[in-house]
Amino acid sequence: MEYYNYIKALHIVAFVSWMAVLFYLPRLFVYHIENKDKKDFVDVVKIQESKLYYFIGTPSVIITVITGLIMIFSNLALFRSGGWLHIKLLFALFLIMYHIDCGRHLKNLKNNIYNKSSKFFRIYNEFPTICLFVIAFCAVLKF
Repeated sequence: MEYYNYIKALHIVAFVSWMAVLFYLPRLFVYHIENKDKKDFVDVVKIQESKLYYFIGTPSVIITVITGLIMIFSNLALFRSGGWLHIKLLFALFLIMYHIDCGRHLKNLKNNIYNKSSKFFRIYNEFPTICLFVIAFCAVLKF
């Protein structure tokens, strides 16, 4: 495919943007919960959370998935190149589910439903890092 490297570059940029959202959004949830009694602060954080999720995160995940699928379908032999692609796709699916779950938490916090602690979100925030390590090692080492 003539444009494969352009698609791959776009995939990487979208993935990096998406990961930035997945790293930062739960941190905003921590600040939101720890300052829930400070209305002015929470109002600002709610705007940040919403813009980050809907205007950066969601388009980034869509572009990541579309470009990833284009790369896979342009070279189906990748599925026979070892288990690395299967593992990478599994962890990408985990990140998509995490992204959707972040949206659920975002809606709860927007509606002032505080059913999770800041400690929960501090731990929750580590999941995308684990996924990133697995995805990066699979993509580079192709084991």
